[in-house]
Amino acid sequence: MRDVGDVSTHDLESLRSLIIDVGMFLDSLCLATIQKLIFCQHFIKTYPFLISNFGWCSSFSFKTESWKNSTNCCKWDGVTCDTMSDHVIELDLSCNNLNGDLHPNSTIFQLRHLQQLNLSLNFFFGSSLHVGIGDLVNLTYLNLSNCYLSGNIPSTISHLSKLVSLDLSNYRHLEQQLKLDTLTWKKLIHNATNLRELHLNRVDMYSIRESSLSMLKNVSSSLVSLRLGEIGLQGNLSSAILSLPNLQRLDLSNNELSGKLPKSNWSTPLRYLDLSGITFSGEIPKSIGHLKYLTQLVLSYCNLDGMVPLSLWNLTQLTHLDLSQNKLNGEISPLFLNLKHLIHCDLGYNYFSGNIQVPSSLFHLPNLSFLDLSSNKLVGPIPVQITKRSKLSIVNLGSNMFNGTIPQWCYSLPSLIELDLNDNHLTGFIDEFSTYSLQSLYLSNNNLHGHFPNSIFELQNLTNLDLSSTNLSGVVDFHQFSKLNRLWYLYLSHNGFLSINIDSSVDTILPNLFSLDLSYANINSFPKFQARNLESLDLSNSNIHARIPKWFHKKLLNSWKDIIHIDLSFNKLQGDLPIPPDGIEDFLLSNNNFTGDISSTFCNASSLYILNLAHNNLTGMIPQCLGTFSYLSILDMQMNNLCGSIPGTFSKGNIFETIKLNGNQLEGPLPQCLAYCSYLEVLDLGDNNIEDTFPNWLETLQELQVLSLRSNHLHGSITCSSTKHPFPKLRIYDVSSNNFSGPLPTSCFKNFQGMMDVNNSQIGLQYMGKARYFNYYNDSVVIIMKGLSIELTRILTTFTTIDLSNNKFDGEISEVIGELNSLKGLNLSNNGITGTIPQSLSHLRNLEWLDLSRNQLKGEIPVALTNLNFLSFLNLSQNHLEGVIPTGQQFDTFGNDSYEGNTMLCGFQLSKSCKNEEDLPPHSTSEDEEESGFGWKAVAIGYGCGAIYGLLLGYNVFFFTGKPQWLARHVENMFNIRLKRSNNRANLNRRRMN
Repeated sequence: MRDVGDVSTHDLESLRSLIIDVGMFLDSLCLATIQKLIFCQHFIKTYPFLISNFGWCSSFSFKTESWKNSTNCCKWDGVTCDTMSDHVIELDLSCNNLNGDLHPNSTIFQLRHLQQLNLSLNFFFGSSLHVGIGDLVNLTYLNLSNCYLSGNIPSTISHLSKLVSLDLSNYRHLEQQLKLDTLTWKKLIHNATNLRELHLNRVDMYSIRESSLSMLKNVSSSLVSLRLGEIGLQGNLSSAILSLPNLQRLDLSNNELSGKLPKSNWSTPLRYLDLSGITFSGEIPKSIGHLKYLTQLVLSYCNLDGMVPLSLWNLTQLTHLDLSQNKLNGEISPLFLNLKHLIHCDLGYNYFSGNIQVPSSLFHLPNLSFLDLSSNKLVGPIPVQITKRSKLSIVNLGSNMFNGTIPQWCYSLPSLIELDLNDNHLTGFIDEFSTYSLQSLYLSNNNLHGHFPNSIFELQNLTNLDLSSTNLSGVVDFHQFSKLNRLWYLYLSHNGFLSINIDSSVDTILPNLFSLDLSYANINSFPKFQARNLESLDLSNSNIHARIPKWFHKKLLNSWKDIIHIDLSFNKLQGDLPIPPDGIEDFLLSNNNFTGDISSTFCNASSLYILNLAHNNLTGMIPQCLGTFSYLSILDMQMNNLCGSIPGTFSKGNIFETIKLNGNQLEGPLPQCLAYCSYLEVLDLGDNNIEDTFPNWLETLQELQVLSLRSNHLHGSITCSSTKHPFPKLRIYDVSSNNFSGPLPTSCFKNFQGMMDVNNSQIGLQYMGKARYFNYYNDSVVIIMKGLSIELTRILTTFTTIDLSNNKFDGEISEVIGELNSLKGLNLSNNGITGTIPQSLSHLRNLEWLDLSRNQLKGEIPVALTNLNFLSFLNLSQNHLEGVIPTGQQFDTFGNDSYEGNTMLCGFQLSKSCKNEEDLPPHSTSEDEEESGFGWKAVAIGYGCGAIYGLLLGYNVFFFTGKPQWLARHVENMFNIRLKRSNNRANLNRRRMN
């Protein structure tokens, strides 16, 4: 052994990089007590900053507190010496708040006698594992887990042939993480034949094929615990690894593996099995019941289907069961009662059905603490009786079809911490609570009613409260929430009968509040509150009539550093716009009465994702900087009084998906940099004063679905030819009310793939933007539908229309338009179009309105148009059409106004008989109709299938003829439309002239 004189200056200097280098001195200097004391005194005096660097944390052990002057170093916490030689053989500084670099020259790698090394749960950010680790050849136990190491694991680790336990796991994925290559893996498994524990969770092993796992047979006789979760394995999983003879703990979770669970000979001594995220086909095999020692079973996100085998309920040692996020079905078995030791049960997000009232075995398990049955198809009442002295702490039954009232135990169970009954059909009152342990309460989207329970204000531990959409009534004083000073999330939205009383002279103090949602509630004024950590605020649709208070402006700019979402839309707020703070992502202030200019300080909010200032009274110019924002996806400033030009600053790489600047007074040409918006889906620049030719450079936008340039001063001809596939996804094309001339843009029509064979097989009504923006924003558009100006406040994904009306187009209608067989509406009215109506229009079997009025069309109306079964609006007036108006099917529903102004037309629709009645096409009888498969029943079915637009037409009729308003309101609510009276256009024109 060496004495004190052997310690080099270099070794002492290396201590500055890492406190654990004290091990070197302990190993070589602790020969006698005097020597130890001399060294310890020298170390503490020379490097006091290393001791003071261990900050305080309740979860850390602080072993180094015992490392003091005048003490025996071998008795320091975390240090174990050999009793005979005084060599350091164990060093455990886990969870000790160590930080900094694990320096490559660290003398820890010279502790040649070290047998156990544990540095887990420390903070060596960015440090790599040095090749010197291979010199510690006596190591049997090495734990470097969760200490934020990165880089390649050196191949020298394979020199540690005596290893029994190796743990290099990461706590979570980081940009930098440890990486293990195939060669090092093979060497390690080949040499370390005594391995009992191998834990490499979240180590980057993407380069290793699943076939390399077969090498584990080298350690199959010793291996007891194997954890390879989330390491990047790909391919097919061999069932052999699931059947290693002595394996007790196996974690292969969250790899890109697929395979099948063993159907036979699966009887290993497994106690812990986590295969979550692996894609298995088929059902859970009966062989699962052979794993009789299992205490924890996790098969979530495994694509499993079918019913749970009865054999699973024989696993009586289970304490943790997770089968969530699969396609499992059937009823929940009463055999659950066999699992007496079960503590954690998660069956959420499956297709389990039936009534859990009888049996209610799950609620009678004596040790059950966590129960999640959410997002299934369970029905009936929630069990009223539960086991005596229940330990339930977390209960999630949300998103099912439970009915009846909330059981009394939900209000009084002393162990209950979280209760989630969201999205069910529960009825009755919300009773008073007496379980003061409650931290999270979710009751939203039920059929509850009654007053707000005052006992909630006594739940001092409450952090999450969601009572939105529960039909609450009465009055609640907002300032009472100050009693809940631990509250993080408060949601009371969509309670139309609940009045939230705001006392503007009293501050509601919610020091820990992250999110507040009072949308669609009755608020008598702008709420006054203090919340230093606020991240999200939603006061939309809350009937607030006021100016935004000064304190709010101040908080927004100076205090709320973490806020990312603000929604104040659909109120009657007045005055100047509040300024969005730096770091905000969603800023929604639409449908208010804000005035003034948009301040240039908006340019500081460069992290914006959604900016919606639509439907206000804003003036001035649009800040040019908005086009440069890297993350801005939604820019909506429609229906204001903005002037000047459209920003010309859109740059390459932007992520704009929706740009709506319609209904302003913008002028000048269209900026060609809009062509850089390669993700753009909606572009609406209608109702402005833009002067330019048609922007055919927009045809390169492969994602564009809605293009509206209506009511501007655009001119010239329209052509599409510069790209191979122009406008491939376009579904709404509106260039009406401009000065375009020349032939119809047939070269564009033939490439409108989005109007050909649209998928109508989707279940339910699907709208644009719903999934993208988490319901924060819905795409909208103004169109002329069946002669009326309508704002679709949500756009169906199957909605397709072309509007070229009120221009100066000439020439004939091309047959190619008949290829757009998903088209719902076609408006070519008020142009100079000549020629005949092409037969190909009869191919538009989904067409619901057709307007060719006020043109120069001639010839007869094609009889084939009567095959348009969904056509509910037709206007062919003011042309030069002649001959007999076809009869039968939909054409029998159109009146005189559809044909007036065509002096050569005749038929009963015009009350003008044709001269040669014998030349009239025969009117189909009911027998003919039935024989041909088409009759009034079919017409009715046609109307039903086209109900979306048929009802819109019905709305129009009732609206203008004074028929029952209840139906009009019903249709408007169903389809989110706003009809605009005809004087809207006149008002807009007057405003533009002023």
